[in-house]
Amino acid sequence: MPCHFFSPMPLDVANITTLSPFLVPQTHLGSPGLFMGMAAFMFLLIVLGVPINVLTIFCTFKYKKLRSHLNYILVNLAVSNLLVVCVGSTTAFYSFSQMYFALGPTACKIEGFAATLGGMVSLWSLAVVAFERFLVICKPLGNFTFRGTHAIIGCIITWVFGLVAAVPPLLGWSRYIPEGLQCSCGPDWYTTNNKWNNESYVLFLFSFCFGVPLSIIVFSYGRLLLTLRAVAKQQEQSATTQKAEREVTKMVIVMVMGFLVCWLPYASFALWVVSHRGEPFDVRLASIPAVFSKASAVYNPVIYVFMNKQFRFCMLKLVFCGKSPFGDEDDVSGSSQATQVSILNVAL
Repeated sequence: MPCHFFSPMPLDVANITTLSPFLVPQTHLGSPGLFMGMAAFMFLLIVLGVPINVLTIFCTFKYKKLRSHLNYILVNLAVSNLLVVCVGSTTAFYSFSQMYFALGPTACKIEGFAATLGGMVSLWSLAVVAFERFLVICKPLGNFTFRGTHAIIGCIITWVFGLVAAVPPLLGWSRYIPEGLQCSCGPDWYTTNNKWNNESYVLFLFSFCFGVPLSIIVFSYGRLLLTLRAVAKQQEQSATTQKAEREVTKMVIVMVMGFLVCWLPYASFALWVVSHRGEPFDVRLASIPAVFSKASAVYNPVIYVFMNKQFRFCMLKLVFCGKSPFGDEDDVSGSSQATQVSILNVAL
């Protein structure tokens, strides 16, 4: 059994197997109240995450206006979020309620793989969203026309990259073990007796699955803001243009901050463990990165879907049985879509 878990803190027991997270409650790591609080939080993620992401998918199929190429990736994001919620959050909820990973080592590997895959697909989807906006608005390829096939290719790329990141621990490059309070599973950041095996995987995840997407997001949204600012400067007398610039700037800031809130804790924690190999740490703090990443299944749709006027209108219309209680459909489509600013508003 010890080969299936690892405790990063010294335990005053002769046989660590007796405290296996697959066998006994982990109350030596935290109070029962802490475990119940985490279970309640995971339950909240399930209650909020499933409806929001299901609505995103359902609205896209129901309303033709939402079936644009640029919205394909938002549906892809919703699917990956559902994978995290339905496998990762539900398993964590049950385990926290039992105060140990009662489902066993195999279920731990399944949960770790599914949560990592869904998380990586979600992460790369955010980068693809940013890059698609950059291609459509900034037109770096001249007369290039963004089509459905390009959107589908973007979605496929996110799953390929997600598998590249999630499969290696199943094949021996790192492994999936209980993390933090030992009630949810993820890649092994901690083990000290196979240093280069785990460290190389952590560095791979940090560079390929955090550094590269973050660079794409910052570059794409940075160029997008510069393009909008240039348009606004040419139309300094237009209150609509100036308002559009302020709104899009706010959206971009929220999107970048959402990405960082989701993934910076995980990246920072992994790098700290690698650079302080073998040092004990508070496992309660080690649970924070996993909580933030799983919570992204709720706040990513809020940022990327609810801040999209078309999605917001259609969702409210669906929920309130045919009529949105806020705004008018004319406000969604706009009357001046011929201008570059209007195109930018719709794209975002």
